[in-house]
Amino acid sequence: MATVTTPDAPPASSPSRARTRVPRRRPGQRVRQRRRLGALYASPTALFLLVFFVVPVILVLRMSASDWSLFVGDRGANFPTNFGEAVDDRLFWPAIRFTLTYTAITTVILLALALGLALVVQESGRWSAFVRTSFLVPSALGLASASLLFYGLYSPQSSPISAFLEWIGVIDTPVSFLGTPGAALWSTVALVVWRFAGFYMLLLLVGLQAIPGDVFEAARMDGASRFQTFRSITLPLLKPSLALSTILCVTGSLLAFDQFYVLTKGGPDNSTVTIVQLVYSMAFQGQNDLGRAAALSIIVLGGLLVLNALQFLGLRGDRD
Repeated sequence: MATVTTPDAPPASSPSRARTRVPRRRPGQRVRQRRRLGALYASPTALFLLVFFVVPVILVLRMSASDWSLFVGDRGANFPTNFGEAVDDRLFWPAIRFTLTYTAITTVILLALALGLALVVQESGRWSAFVRTSFLVPSALGLASASLLFYGLYSPQSSPISAFLEWIGVIDTPVSFLGTPGAALWSTVALVVWRFAGFYMLLLLVGLQAIPGDVFEAARMDGASRFQTFRSITLPLLKPSLALSTILCVTGSLLAFDQFYVLTKGGPDNSTVTIVQLVYSMAFQGQNDLGRAAALSIIVLGGLLVLNALQFLGLRGDRD
């Protein structure tokens, strides 16, 4: 009997061998998903800016165009009266001049000292970590707390500085650190330099450590001196860090308030009134005029925006 052979049937595919096809996402879907994820990550920062920056700026703009008293509230629109009265205030131009003077002095001294400290501690040595920490410790102290500390050091009744100078015979009477306009200015500058020198040292130190060591090695092989290396290599390559430090220092100095409010209260004879102190005085001391204070705040904000724009344009020009 002849046997009929039939072809073997294909084996049934087992579930374990079955391949599951994962649907591929289109490029447009991936882009939209990344955008949604990025928006989700950025939403806390956007909410923070909305609540603590955008909304206050809108409120200040409204107040600057209204006759707004601290105790009565909005008494109607009076734009642009508030801006004219703010500029016509007897302390407006003296406050502008003093603020600019203080900013120039503080910026030059602070950045020069910070650069010197950064150059000193950039070399790795046995005590380098201790020295860096010592310079950076004052930055951890709040500015108001540091101002109170220096107020005690400057007090004629309890000043340890005057007591030490009298003990060694340098002076006969206690020094009036805050009694004259010049002494009050330089005493405040000393406080700010002590408080912020370590912070700016750290910024410049990061910039110094980012410069390749091969550049300095090539300069030494070419016979360049330390001063030539500093002038031709270190300073040009350190421009981004110096520019950032300058912007931060100038902006912080123009908005100075805590140190003068604690140390001098604007005295003696209103000689140390900064522009931000004048805003505070218009709003909460004597005048209680929030409208004029808001108008002056808008003027200060506009000046800062123009100054920062000019600085950023200068930076972009250097990069080009």
